Amino acid sequence: MNTPNDTPSHAPDDTRTRTPVTVLGLGAMGRALAGAFLRAGHSTTVWNRTPGRAGELVAQGASLADTAAEAVAGAPLVVVCVLDDDAARAILEPLGARLSGRVLVNLTSDTPERARAIATWAAGHGIDYLDGSIMVPTPVIGKPEATVLYSGAREAFETYEATLGALGGRAPFLGEDPGTAAVYDLALLGFFFSAMAGLVHGFALAGAEGVAAKDFAPFTGTIAGILPPIAAGMAEDLERGAYSGDQDNLVMEATGIAHVLEAARHRGLNTEVLDAVKGLADRTIAAGHGGAGFISVIEEMRRSSTGA
Repeated sequence: MNTPNDTPSHAPDDTRTRTPVTVLGLGAMGRALAGAFLRAGHSTTVWNRTPGRAGELVAQGASLADTAAEAVAGAPLVVVCVLDDDAARAILEPLGARLSGRVLVNLTSDTPERARAIATWAAGHGIDYLDGSIMVPTPVIGKPEATVLYSGAREAFETYEATLGALGGRAPFLGEDPGTAAVYDLALLGFFFSAMAGLVHGFALAGAEGVAAKDFAPFTGTIAGILPPIAAGMAEDLERGAYSGDQDNLVMEATGIAHVLEAARHRGLNTEVLDAVKGLADRTIAAGHGGAGFISVIEEMRRSSTGA
């Protein structure tokens, strides 16, 4: 890796030395990241395009920089977390020369293609680049269960793994393609938002029959709890290329979805999300996969994505 002339040489943290860190972007997540670095004992410089968000961090010991250029000057490790990669590039591109020789960790959520584009830009300026995806809400940042995914420059990750560990106890390195973390991020968010829509529909359906949300909520854990083993089984089916329907099958699942839709429509509820799920199931059954497990709808998803 490159080493900036005006900062300490890159060396892994230990109990006697803590890497200085700069955090660019002080939205709710940026403030959580800076707070986690401070709690772990790292000298932390912060900067935000809009002033007035650093007061609590300064009270905790952070240094507030007047400009982004000033912020990156004193730290070999620079973390940026803003709305999207367009916003990140607007901040970073004027700093190309100043970032040369440093490690840049982009924890902004965006697409794999944009992550790779920033990585290409960074390489052209002698910047070691890591792209990262934060998979937890702000209150979990800094806790052992917090998960942050990384991909990009392997040496940079290995050098600062201990420093980045301040953000969460689960910090896997997914490989040297800088777009990989974003792939995981978007795939998991697709799962999350679809599940959230289903959860809200559940509240609506139960509520339409007078079931209080606080009484319904505890039972959602039963459904959430069965998802990890289901995911593991689906992954095995995908690896084998065979969609087992031994425990259930798509015809049975589609019948269950139809019952939910009937009840929801009878109560005047919006059924757009489940209509889409039922459509996927019906088209997959029509293609001859009715006896397979639910994972078989992936074939219909793949056909839709290619326009076939």
